[in-house]
Amino acid sequence: MRIRYSVAAGVAIVVAAAGVADAAPGDTTVTFSVSGGSLGISVPAGPVGLGSALPGGSVGGQLGSVTVTDARALLTASWTASVVSGSFTTGGSTAAETVPASAVSYWSGTGSVTGTGTFTPGQATSGQAQTLDTTRTAYTLSGGTGNNTATWNPTLAIAIPAGAVNGVYTGTVTHSVA
Repeated sequence: MRIRYSVAAGVAIVVAAAGVADAAPGDTTVTFSVSGGSLGISVPAGPVGLGSALPGGSVGGQLGSVTVTDARALLTASWTASVVSGSFTTGGSTAAETVPASAVSYWSGTGSVTGTGTFTPGQATSGQAQTLDTTRTAYTLSGGTGNNTATWNPTLAIAIPAGAVNGVYTGTVTHSVA
């Protein structure tokens, strides 16, 4: 190694000539976040017409697509979609102008799904139909990971009481998810 001294105006400067040293590695910490969305359900806007029948008969048909969207990006995702119906009424809503929710049957059928986990229809076939006078399970997800969706087209069957009067009956079928 060679050292040179230079003195100028009373200040000494030392310059050392050596080989180029290796630079130490530099680490940079990088972060990002994955944002979770929400859990929601969309249902047909309606009104959905199921046709007509005589007293003592029945009407039925599909409601249209019901979709659960789970965008929460969870490590362990699960949810239950539920359904319930109110009574269907016409005119002044007297007993003869009311079809009770106990006369409304529902089955979800199978649907299309995206994501991972076990998707289970509440009632896969018409033989498993349930009345909607109490809240019923329409579809579930268990053991899922990340985002997922399920879409099904449920069927209603309504038994019209023998004493029902002529009229257009209106009621509400409510789907929810939690």
